[in-house]
Amino acid sequence: MGDDSKVLLMGEDIGPLGGVFRVTEGLQAEFGEKRVLDTPLAESGIIGTAIGLAMRGYRPVCEIQFDGFIFPGFDQITSQLAKMTNRHEGQVQMPVVIRVPYGGHIGAVEHHQESPEAYFAHTPGLRLVSPSTPNDAYWMIQEACRSNDPVMFFEPKSRYWHKGPVDLTGSAAPLHTSRVVRTGSEVTLVGHGAMVTVLLQAAELAASEGTSVEVIDLRSLSPIDYSPIIASVRKTGRLVVASEAPGFVSVSSEIAATVTEAAFYSLEAPVLRVSGFDAPFPPAGLETIYLPDADRVLEAVDRAMAY
Repeated sequence: MGDDSKVLLMGEDIGPLGGVFRVTEGLQAEFGEKRVLDTPLAESGIIGTAIGLAMRGYRPVCEIQFDGFIFPGFDQITSQLAKMTNRHEGQVQMPVVIRVPYGGHIGAVEHHQESPEAYFAHTPGLRLVSPSTPNDAYWMIQEACRSNDPVMFFEPKSRYWHKGPVDLTGSAAPLHTSRVVRTGSEVTLVGHGAMVTVLLQAAELAASEGTSVEVIDLRSLSPIDYSPIIASVRKTGRLVVASEAPGFVSVSSEIAATVTEAAFYSLEAPVLRVSGFDAPFPPAGLETIYLPDADRVLEAVDRAMAY
């Protein structure tokens, strides 16, 4: 915001309160009410206003309070924001960022702990990313704000309070690249956001049992950088894709299908998926049953090794 006066923040309670998760705390005091706007409780209005601002040369950054509240703005995102540039044959750019706190592990209820990323990954014209580390979060949000295309920035709620190093002298990898975060030789694990931490935990457990596991952080859900994934599967011969979202018609499904097409003759076992259940998110007391944990991932690793 300090580098570009056209960047505006919009969302419910993001001003003096600093947002539900205090991510924007202090920004209204620093940049003023004209650049950090508290909006009405109307997600469709927030996105629609952002589209108009983008057409006038601004770079709005919208916050959706919780993942499950994004659906009132779904029509504006998928019918207008995603299609506007194509509709005008590239003459109208849509540099809009939509920040979506998503996922579980915070003990909340339905509409407050969901993973709706597949709805938007299915929509041409949108870019989707999700950081898993503080360093990625720091650099990726800046790259998203500089993009001339609309970016859905999915922020794992359970990682908001995670502390880690941020390289202020360097940068993150390019916005739409996946990354190997642990090397291994027998099974490849792929995930994004908070799931990456779970995969690393599962990899440690597998190592203690004598199985070498490679872990890949997707970082970008649309487009997906398949090069590190395909290279890894050709080395290990096995792939497990994990996500908090329901497994049916999911980002995990797309990865499983694409890898099967691209690396079929390298596979020693079927591509396996670990996901949330195909049911609405349960009451908070049952979230540990619903959400994949390291043990469920390890069970899939064992199944893959059994072939």
